[in-house]
Amino acid sequence: MTRVYLSLGSNVGDRLSVLRAAVRRLGGLETVQFVDASPLYDSEPWESEPGKTAGEQRWYLNCVIAIETTLAPRALLAEIQAIERGLGRTRPPGTPEAQRYAPRTLDIDILFYGDQVLSAGDDLQVPHLLLAERGFVLRPLADLAPELEHPALYRSVRELLTELVDEHDVRAGDYPARWFED
Repeated sequence: MTRVYLSLGSNVGDRLSVLRAAVRRLGGLETVQFVDASPLYDSEPWESEPGKTAGEQRWYLNCVIAIETTLAPRALLAEIQAIERGLGRTRPPGTPEAQRYAPRTLDIDILFYGDQVLSAGDDLQVPHLLLAERGFVLRPLADLAPELEHPALYRSVRELLTELVDEHDVRAGDYPARWFED
């Protein structure tokens, strides 16, 4: 099995219930074993839909989870996207840039897939191309795997977090420590 780190986020609906449901569905896959989850963080949206300011979007609830899987990266991505759709994720029409910052019920990104470096089209880049620029990813990832080394940047998650330049607010929330258990 391969250790994989996933970023989960939601800013539409009952964010906590959606994240819990996503963890349950991932762990319910025959080819996936849930390992652990970071604490939850409330995160300021990066940008918003065209014509709206970021202040008009609800803050995200974010975390990182660790799983182990026998699925290949592309097959894991397909399962993740099915879970996103099953929990209400829709992708708005328009440019990829407009879609990137749109509010969403659920967003799941593959951050690391073992120590692989993979570029398989626009929809699958491992490690995630922007993880070193995002506090809402690095803070929870550092809670789970501070010494994990980025296989392309040759820096630990802890080092990447220390060097992070991101002015977006990421706050530890007042959520149960084992929020993923009902």
